[in-house]
Amino acid sequence: MKRKPEWLRIQSKSNPNIALVEELISNSNLNTVCAEANCPNYNECFSKKIATFMILGKNCTRNCNFCNVSHEIPEQISADEPKNLARAVSALGLKYVVITSVTRDDLADGGAEHFAKVIQAVRKNCHETAIEVLIPDFKGELKALRTVAGASPDVISHNVETVPELYAAVRQQAKYCRSLELLRNIKLINPKIHSKSGIMLGMGETKEQVLKLFEDLRKADCDFITIGQYLAPTAKHYPIYEFITPKQFEEYGSIAKKMGFSFVASAPLVRSSYNASEALAT
Repeated sequence: MKRKPEWLRIQSKSNPNIALVEELISNSNLNTVCAEANCPNYNECFSKKIATFMILGKNCTRNCNFCNVSHEIPEQISADEPKNLARAVSALGLKYVVITSVTRDDLADGGAEHFAKVIQAVRKNCHETAIEVLIPDFKGELKALRTVAGASPDVISHNVETVPELYAAVRQQAKYCRSLELLRNIKLINPKIHSKSGIMLGMGETKEQVLKLFEDLRKADCDFITIGQYLAPTAKHYPIYEFITPKQFEEYGSIAKKMGFSFVASAPLVRSSYNASEALAT
């Protein structure tokens, strides 16, 4: 694996909040994408008592080459997860929460109804908390998307992850056009919901391909975009082709803003849920 440049090296700092959040998550029988995806911002976010919850178990039915989430037999869905998650959001005092999931192609609705129950539980218990859901593609089923949108989250996010030319190598079970259609349909279902997507750089994409992706997202009426550096979880995952410099990220961010995205986060360590509340603060 390539050696990380200086700008990607993170100094771990101890903070009592980290253990507090970890204990809360464990005692509540909840999962976080922070832990399961081995996020580089884990310590920083937990130090701020922020976590991105991952529902529908921690075993994914897909096996994308870039992702660290387990690809095993799907788990039984916990009926207590909505109320447990809402209590955790309240205990952490979150004014903004991001809720994502593994992909559950084994379920008829892809887990959409469970997403709705979680959103409703947080709404009931945490009236002032803004809610962002980062959803899978639900195999393109419009009914599933309507179910999630019907619970009225503030933001619906779905990551296209990379340029379409790399899908065969990186996201074999996904379809670029299907993801764009999902993002487009968010606004058609409810124009008041903000739509969001995220991509990773350093996988072998060209600048021209990235700019075309920006264009495609804007044509799909996508409001927010996050742009970060791909970091291979292990040597067995899809390789890192290059490290994009902070200056290059600034350039991409500037271009994205000029193309009409109302919020852009573009830096090496940016992830789709990192400092996500900033999008609604702009």
